[in-house]
Amino acid sequence: MLLPTAGCETVHFYSQAATGQLKILAGRKSIDRLVVDGETDAKLKLQLEWVRAIRSYAAGELHLPVGSAYSEFTQLDGEYALWNLIAAPEFSLSPKRWCYPIAGCASYRGYFDKADAETQAGRLRAEGYDVYLGPVPAYSTLGWFDDPVLSSFVSWKPERLAGLLFHELAHRRVYIAGDTRFNESFATAVSRIALPDWRRRNGIPAPGVKNVAQARRVNGLMVAARKQLQSIYKSDLSDSEKRERKQATLQKLRRCYREASVGWVEDEKFSRMIEKTNNATLALVSEYQSQVPAFMQLYEDSGRDWNAFYGAVERLGALPKEERKARLKALSGRAQDSSKKVTGPSLQSDTCMSAAN
Repeated sequence: MLLPTAGCETVHFYSQAATGQLKILAGRKSIDRLVVDGETDAKLKLQLEWVRAIRSYAAGELHLPVGSAYSEFTQLDGEYALWNLIAAPEFSLSPKRWCYPIAGCASYRGYFDKADAETQAGRLRAEGYDVYLGPVPAYSTLGWFDDPVLSSFVSWKPERLAGLLFHELAHRRVYIAGDTRFNESFATAVSRIALPDWRRRNGIPAPGVKNVAQARRVNGLMVAARKQLQSIYKSDLSDSEKRERKQATLQKLRRCYREASVGWVEDEKFSRMIEKTNNATLALVSEYQSQVPAFMQLYEDSGRDWNAFYGAVERLGALPKEERKARLKALSGRAQDSSKKVTGPSLQSDTCMSAAN
């Protein structure tokens, strides 16, 4: 009975994916025309002008293959473009992988229809998986289509909009099939490296010290939780004991966050993330963040030259996966050593959950 069910689900998945993608492409309108159209809303026009400036910077300064990507705008029917499903086994922080033609295997599955995503999430929960289902405002088709700007993110603040487009355009420059962590960490690193100069050129101040400190504290708590859970899952404890200690660790994470965040302003995004934290969310954060220091170190090793950096990333991506992971681990170690020399320990002394930075 399992094989026919899986087959039907797969056919339905690709059907809804094709329908959703075609609908987005069919709704595209030229940004250049919208900007000069007197009937275009003034706020939208301003945001689209920011998009044009961001595209120009990405092509000229970051040497990203912008082409015609994000030169058009699509008004969505709903609030978000997609719903991403991430799942991880009850006693593992390694996410379930889905495989696709051309793109290879990935650690998430995107649904244009939220009801479809919720149905599949329910099936996975019934099988014992930890599940996270979250809205996706933007995604990349890796150059197969000229991705448009979507109404789900067009109204973001300029620096957040720039960060998103740098990230998505980076996927068009380097993408290694079957390695989500590599791809997402690389794209995140490109965005993180590029933003300070982009802000400076556009007269946009850097994030406040408090905001940066809060983000680091939350990241430190999640790293600590991951380390403690990994230790539990690798132990010889019975399943019931692992389950009990897992819940105790997640409860401690939430308690530590509540203690740390007293007096914080605008911390809703952090609190929502912490309250939903399970194996799936911890896996998701790791996919996007864990190798970022390695890529930032590789950028430094490349003389802060974007083309040299991309070439180094491509050579790294061409290595066998285990060799690639070992190289990235070494780069991360060098990045951490450098950070300690400059800033000293920051999360080492966390009084609630201890973990290496």
